[in-house]
Amino acid sequence: MSVKAKALYTFLSENNGEISIQENEELIIFDENSVDGWFQGENSRGERGIFPASYVEIIRSRSNSNVTDCSISPAGSLGKDFSTPNTSLHYPQNDYDDDDYDDWDDWDDRSTVVDDADHTRNPGANGHAPENPMTNNPNVHYRPKPASRQDSITSSRKGSMVGRNLNRFSSFVRSGVEAFVLGDVPMMAKIAETYSIDMGPLGPRWKENPKPFSCSIEDPTKQTKFKGIKTYISYRVTPSHTGRPVYRRYKHFDWLYNRLLHKFTVISVPHLPEKQATGRFEEDFIEKRKRRLILWMNHMTSHPVLSQYEGFEHFLMCADDKQWKLGKRRAEKDEMVGAHFMLTLQIPKEHQDLQDVEERVDNFKAFARKMDDSVMQLTHVASELVRKHLGGFRKEFQRLGNAFQSISHAFTLDPPYRSDGLNNAISHTGRTYENIGELFAEQPKYDLFHMLDKLSLYQGLLANFPDIIHLQKAVRRCCCEQHSKTRLWAGCDGRLMLTGTRARWSPSLPRMVSRVAGAHSRPFLTPAVHQRKRKQKVVSCFK
Repeated sequence: MSVKAKALYTFLSENNGEISIQENEELIIFDENSVDGWFQGENSRGERGIFPASYVEIIRSRSNSNVTDCSISPAGSLGKDFSTPNTSLHYPQNDYDDDDYDDWDDWDDRSTVVDDADHTRNPGANGHAPENPMTNNPNVHYRPKPASRQDSITSSRKGSMVGRNLNRFSSFVRSGVEAFVLGDVPMMAKIAETYSIDMGPLGPRWKENPKPFSCSIEDPTKQTKFKGIKTYISYRVTPSHTGRPVYRRYKHFDWLYNRLLHKFTVISVPHLPEKQATGRFEEDFIEKRKRRLILWMNHMTSHPVLSQYEGFEHFLMCADDKQWKLGKRRAEKDEMVGAHFMLTLQIPKEHQDLQDVEERVDNFKAFARKMDDSVMQLTHVASELVRKHLGGFRKEFQRLGNAFQSISHAFTLDPPYRSDGLNNAISHTGRTYENIGELFAEQPKYDLFHMLDKLSLYQGLLANFPDIIHLQKAVRRCCCEQHSKTRLWAGCDGRLMLTGTRARWSPSLPRMVSRVAGAHSRPFLTPAVHQRKRKQKVVSCFK
């Protein structure tokens, strides 16, 4: 049941999935039962996520009878409106109306330094909870649900046909996969975008982008505005298929990254290079961030799905500030996110053996775990070696060179017996060792730095796979539960009984079905079949 609440303190989000709240801000809490001290809800800006339960105070109405119950809507599906007898409130996701917040350079300046989220933390299902599209869209049509199917804990107490995951913050729920598998996704009048999966020699794979391209990132330049009060680094981004450069800040990259997380919850999106509050304008840090942004961009442009995202194209091509605002808001109001993204997938017709799929997933899970550990180990060893190159090795060779220089200087103190040739040779030896120390310090720029950049990209990719694999396992469990609990269902005239794959009529079936809470009016469909049959009326007739 959703309730209104008031923020007692200001909370700034630091992790993916969290939202910021301001003191005295009015909030909507989706469920009064906190999970591990966190509420899930919506702030006054339309942002949905979690925030500390101790930071808010629930506003109790005078009469509970005046409030209409609203069950928790799974992430990725369209929830019910929070309503009272006289008022119906709609909260579109990220519907920003403040033009100052959307300024070409200022829309994200509020968190330039201090609000640095650590993207190296495990975000869970690619980080953010997917956004819910607007509920008043005329192109959205809802399928009527059986009265016995509810999205709350009450339905599980009644013994519904398919139990929901009670942890509303799990990746299975937040990604929208649960809502899609259970059929709680409203049908769209028109699906403008599609992503195809082909069957290759090694198994399913994304269909390649028919118009591949690349993108360069060059010329990081320090820029200022507000007469020097605000300082930032601007990068020249040039896509190959247009040849027209656009200039982007790191915050623009961060905006794109968050759009990708919300849109593609089942695809591993690598993390952006880390943020840094201090030393942001040091030459070494700027060069390091540039190298890693180039690797990140190369991955984006080479990915068959991510490279075709409309928000990505807007990021690469838009150079006008007014058009940027429009495209930015259009991307933030994208309806095909979460569970709706599953509707855009076109799957191959070849049959997939479930046991073979499970074996492949288990093998990949073991590979990803081992690969992640190995990458972490190699990163640690390489980082230690870099530290030694920049510190220990350099210092030791400089000390050795200084020692030779000291001997050369000592020979010059006795002019009658000194040998200029010997002194010069000793001095040259000392300088050579000092130069060797500098070479050790410079060497990581040619090998170890580039290897660490690659390893950082791999770490960002591998960190997402556990949650993606969890989605696959959760779908499998949900399907098994669905299969076991839908042996009895009412089909056609309500007098059919299914046992495994065989069907027979039974006069006692109506009484048996009545004892099963939440009896389905349709048979279970796997996600693949569910997608093909979504707009058809399912009618099963057995003899």
